[in-house]
Amino acid sequence: MSNPAQSPVPATEATDATDATQAAQATTEVTIWSLEQTSPADLRPAAVPEGDLRIVRSEVVLPEFSRFLYSAVGGDIQWTDRLGMTYGQWQEALERPGAETWVAYANGTPAGYVELDPQDGGVVEIMYFGLIPAFRGRRIGGHLLSYGVARAWDLAERWPGRPPTERVWLHTCSKDGPYAMDNYLRRGFRLFDTKTEVEPDVVTPGPWPGAYGA
Repeated sequence: MSNPAQSPVPATEATDATDATQAAQATTEVTIWSLEQTSPADLRPAAVPEGDLRIVRSEVVLPEFSRFLYSAVGGDIQWTDRLGMTYGQWQEALERPGAETWVAYANGTPAGYVELDPQDGGVVEIMYFGLIPAFRGRRIGGHLLSYGVARAWDLAERWPGRPPTERVWLHTCSKDGPYAMDNYLRRGFRLFDTKTEVEPDVVTPGPWPGAYGA
């Protein structure tokens, strides 16, 4: 039985309201750059920084740890694409043959990571790479990227049956840190595609809600 006190809004009015809401939503123009290496000889490693820095492969599939790295590294640069994934979806992504996560530890504390995504035809994507904000500006990023790219090139040595890597690629965008593109170019990556998209502004999540808020 319908309630006369709550009569439905006419379809035209509902559509107009939706359109108005969408029009009012703030957006940002984002430039996306895709870069690649096509030979191990392309890699130009960065110098190893001083101090107690180790890079270790996370060999136990653990969605909790992977999600921590993802949100801690990307929380202030609007990494949101994986935040809605279920535990099972995280596990499925991490368990794919050839998928690897390499974690940098500074004085025993996670400082950043590289996630490798195996693709067909001997292609490996640097799916995620970055440092937790507290560790940026310490010359760790160049070394971590160099190490991660080297592991992309020798990925087949650790995964029997996988063809040798023939191409390593990644993408970065204008939302990333100011030194991201320079780091990739210095490591020997070459630009092969540029595109621009308009994306809705989202609340910066941080490793937990409000981490970078007031």
